[in-house]
Amino acid sequence: MYVDELKKIIDADRVTINPTMLEQHSKDESYHTPCLPDAVVFPKTTEEVSRIVAWANERHVPIIPFGVASGMEGQIIPQQGGISLDFQLMNRVLEVKPQDFLVRVQPGVTRMQLNKELKKYGLFFSVDPGADATIGGMAATNASGTTSVRYGIMRDQVRDMEVVLADGRIIHTGSMAAKSSSGYHLNGIFVGSEGTLGVFTELTLKLYGIPEASVTARASFPTVTDAVAAACAVMAAAIPVARMELVDGRSIQQVNRYKGTGYPELSTLFFEFHGNEAGLAHDLAFAQEIVGEHGCSDFISETDSLRQAALWEARHHLAYAFLHGYPGKKAMSTDVCLPLSELAGAIGHARELIEQSGMVGGIVGHIGDGNFHSLLMVQPDSSADIEQAEAINAQIVSYALSRGGTCTGEHGVGLGKAKYQRTEHGAALDVMYAMKQMLDPNNILNPGKIFIF
Repeated sequence: MYVDELKKIIDADRVTINPTMLEQHSKDESYHTPCLPDAVVFPKTTEEVSRIVAWANERHVPIIPFGVASGMEGQIIPQQGGISLDFQLMNRVLEVKPQDFLVRVQPGVTRMQLNKELKKYGLFFSVDPGADATIGGMAATNASGTTSVRYGIMRDQVRDMEVVLADGRIIHTGSMAAKSSSGYHLNGIFVGSEGTLGVFTELTLKLYGIPEASVTARASFPTVTDAVAAACAVMAAAIPVARMELVDGRSIQQVNRYKGTGYPELSTLFFEFHGNEAGLAHDLAFAQEIVGEHGCSDFISETDSLRQAALWEARHHLAYAFLHGYPGKKAMSTDVCLPLSELAGAIGHARELIEQSGMVGGIVGHIGDGNFHSLLMVQPDSSADIEQAEAINAQIVSYALSRGGTCTGEHGVGLGKAKYQRTEHGAALDVMYAMKQMLDPNNILNPGKIFIF
């Protein structure tokens, strides 16, 4: 065992093989089988990360970056053992540049921690995947979420990253400039690479001004086709929607059971608009007119923050509603993204698959960008349940790929979506793997993720 060697590189008290700690670093929020790392290491500086990675490269020891284990596809599971590199001690907001709308952070900073710090400047970081994930993890998976319809995904927010390569070299992938025509777009290559090309140690991110006001609305529709058509019409009208979420009728029903609410158990759109009060009043009225033309049977809006939160309950409490209603089961979440013109058919297809299978499940979507999730309730220790859910997922993915979509809109590839990469990318997957081989010839950086050969 190489732990004694590690303790010569980094303080001994920041290297552990404690069984409880190993178990905590063996899994994430996904259904994938946990695997124990050989050791967990807690670096404090980029230089320490560089020394650890260079040492591991010489000895062919796997390195798996670890944030808060909120991932959904097993990216941090150390399938081949090795070192789980935990960034909880690298969690500082290093520099805020209000006039440039930029912030520089370490990878262990969490989304909520960052926005709490930014609030004093009247700024916020826009990407909201739901979980209080680390910024490093969000960059690794190219996270997005509810606000991406207006502000974009993680790749759109990254200006620069400090990255430790497999041989210990430290590079920067960009600059603080708003645009550049200089060289390859390394930010785009490293964001979404899931720890397979390098280890992120600093990130420079784009920020936005906190809007003067916001308004939330909920609109119910007789069918999912009506809801999707209404969403597309709102987008076509260029209304600046900050969030636009779809929740299907079965999911609304589950929330009613969980919360004791009486929401119409129909396909429902949730909207959030950001701006100034005068502009928001116009946007809201225009949106209400549009959804009315697409069969909206119930439209409610709120400007009070507490009432807005209550209105969002059916979306935010969805997973808890299913978990509470089916104790002992776990929610397996699918994750595909399609062109908007194909979304209604894809959601209808997914709903039909769930009904035919007899499994319990709901559908939610970041409808403004074509991304949706099917939540399938499975018994985690039941191989039959897992196989059935995976079969449904495979059909959902196949439908998406056949219509110009992708197997994952935000959860990432990890373990669960690796088997679809060849079908989706074809020969381009070989180009990606060539990059991997060039930057990590000993395959120490998160091995087993993304690629299956």
